[in-house]
Amino acid sequence: MTQLHPQTRTPEEKATGQNSTGDSTLAHDLASVEERLDRFFTERISAASAYDPSYRRLWESARDAADGGKRIRPRFVLLAYRGLGGVERDVACTAAVAYELLHTAFLLHDDVIDGDTVRRGRPNTAGEFAADAVAHGASAARARRWGESGAILAGDLLLHAAATVLARADTDEWTRERLLDILDHSVFVTAAGELADVALSERLGDDAPALDDVLAMTEHKTAAYSVSGPLMTGALLAGGGEDVLASLAEYGRLVGIAFQLGDDLLGVFGAEDVTGKSIVSDLRQGKETSLIAYARGTARWEEVAPSLGRGDLAPHEAGRLATVLEECGARRFVERLLADHVDRAVALLDSPSMPPALAEPLADVARSCIGRIA
Repeated sequence: MTQLHPQTRTPEEKATGQNSTGDSTLAHDLASVEERLDRFFTERISAASAYDPSYRRLWESARDAADGGKRIRPRFVLLAYRGLGGVERDVACTAAVAYELLHTAFLLHDDVIDGDTVRRGRPNTAGEFAADAVAHGASAARARRWGESGAILAGDLLLHAAATVLARADTDEWTRERLLDILDHSVFVTAAGELADVALSERLGDDAPALDDVLAMTEHKTAAYSVSGPLMTGALLAGGGEDVLASLAEYGRLVGIAFQLGDDLLGVFGAEDVTGKSIVSDLRQGKETSLIAYARGTARWEEVAPSLGRGDLAPHEAGRLATVLEECGARRFVERLLADHVDRAVALLDSPSMPPALAEPLADVARSCIGRIA
């Protein structure tokens, strides 16, 4: 099997190139996260070499899946830790690595659930293993099973690794237990959101999905492990009190939803050459987004329903649907809803318990949700 490795960059280059705050401390912290990720995968690939060659390839593919990301979750761990006065880089970076491994595990499983074989413009683990099976004469069905089996196992391994890495963080027993509780809650809630997403997509409910159902799915699937969990983890390690952790949990919920609302808008009204996000994909897949949930309750729904979920939907037809979604008020409604979530998230940061070193960058993150759709 041909391994597809992206162009090699040093950990420092990866971190600095992604750092938008200009904070050299954050850049160095992110470089340390990259070094630890590289070391983790190098060690696992080496250990896997003692087994079947396909097992080594599985770990190489898992490494590829972890490479090229924006490291959003590690950033949140580090922002909270440094913003609340944390000074020990080692323990914060260890926790940051755990959340990046968790994220990669979810991506691997999510691709299997969605039936996707490509991610970030190249074959994912399922696609890579399936292609290898076809090259060795397997039928399409057998190749798909091989590919999906590999992706599921890789995701399982990284889920376990995330917990193991966090459990070995150099901290006291009480803090370690709280860290694992936060991680466990993040996984528990995310699985609920993923299941709800599948149920909504497959129309398994008795009634048409309401906006509240869509927002709850978004909160559970994305916000808990992407924003709230990492922020609470960094804050806990820095000695943040319960009031701070509670505020960061709610901030994460609001920002996680706001980010997804922005994705919903970009998936219909965005410029593909700017965002890299297709303006046809969501409509072709019939995704139950906030735009669709709102439009379903308007007089224009009958113009949307017949085309939604059509796999052969042409770009000009998607453009027509976008016009209907704008004219029926769906776009304006979601834009206002997004702005409301951002305003509420920023307001949470206006507290004596939130030092400027944390409040200011988090406010910028929240406001960037609006900037994405401007």
